[in-house]
Amino acid sequence: MQIVIFGLSVSSSWGNGHATIWRGLCGALARLGHQVTFFERDVSYYAAHRDLRESADFVLVLYPDWPDVAPAARDAAARADVAMVTSYCPDGRAAADLVLEHARGTRVFYDLDTPVTLDRFRTAGAVEYIPVYGLRPFDLVLSYTGGDALRELAVRLGARRVAPLYGSVDPAHHRPVAPSPRFQADLSYLGTYADDRQAALERLFIEPARRLPGKRFLIGGALYPHEFPWAENIWFLRHVPPPEHSAFYCSSAVTLSVTRAAMAEMGHCPSGRLFEAAACGTPVVSDAWAGLGEFFEPGREILVAETAAEVVDVLSADPAALRAVGAAARARVLADHTADHRARQLLALLEHGPGGTS
Repeated sequence: MQIVIFGLSVSSSWGNGHATIWRGLCGALARLGHQVTFFERDVSYYAAHRDLRESADFVLVLYPDWPDVAPAARDAAARADVAMVTSYCPDGRAAADLVLEHARGTRVFYDLDTPVTLDRFRTAGAVEYIPVYGLRPFDLVLSYTGGDALRELAVRLGARRVAPLYGSVDPAHHRPVAPSPRFQADLSYLGTYADDRQAALERLFIEPARRLPGKRFLIGGALYPHEFPWAENIWFLRHVPPPEHSAFYCSSAVTLSVTRAAMAEMGHCPSGRLFEAAACGTPVVSDAWAGLGEFFEPGREILVAETAAEVVDVLSADPAALRAVGAAARARVLADHTADHRARQLLALLEHGPGGTS
């Protein structure tokens, strides 16, 4: 099967969660014998932090602007068995028009940011990467978020056939490794700065750091402002490239997962970082959100905290008990949440072909 994707980025993990997910999915699809071509606009901020330039698993087409690449994109979509447009694609509307007009195979829209999309649509009535005519013409709409989001995509944006395709992890790249002194921490957090995560991050990371001045706290991620409430026992790394994620997680006694506000409110939206950390066998403490138990069993495979005091309690827990949580989380990931699992789920959804019904 030939699959063509018009997306945000696969070449740079800086400031986005899409790249590592796509690398895992493309690798899994390649192992199953499928060919993927990924079209990505070559923007300066990703070019300056590019951590992948080519891959044996897929063809990467970097283009300067849409008019230059449109003829090649049109030919690729026409030849493909599947043509897909994703959320936050810089040329999402133009790509959608092209796919819907020229693709002969299954036409797919994949929203990897569904709660953000729906929240912005409710507020502004439009989102720059969603066609003005909505999602009704697509044969299949995939959502990174399950639960009520699936119904709302149908009601608000007209999607005819909707299915969840959750995040995942490639265990060949995220796995237990030796800890690194550079990443040593009692509690770590890996994630791009976002305003709508800040309140939870202050409650579950900043305040515990203030209460435990003798412990080491580590943040890795892009776009953090100077006015972020740093403390003397909080260390910061501006960017941690994917090849170093395993060492980052494995050097932490515990790592924190914080969900963006819109995603936490809607629920059923596991972060890709959550699967990455669990695949490394690192115990994870997460904020609470509806549907979390569908992915990991609270108390056995994941720890859940809503207050600073609960995070402090986690950091005071028996290390052997914490390691048992991490081991159980890794076992669950390998059983249910790898890129191979998601690739097979995607292929099963695509078997309906153009015009398939839910």
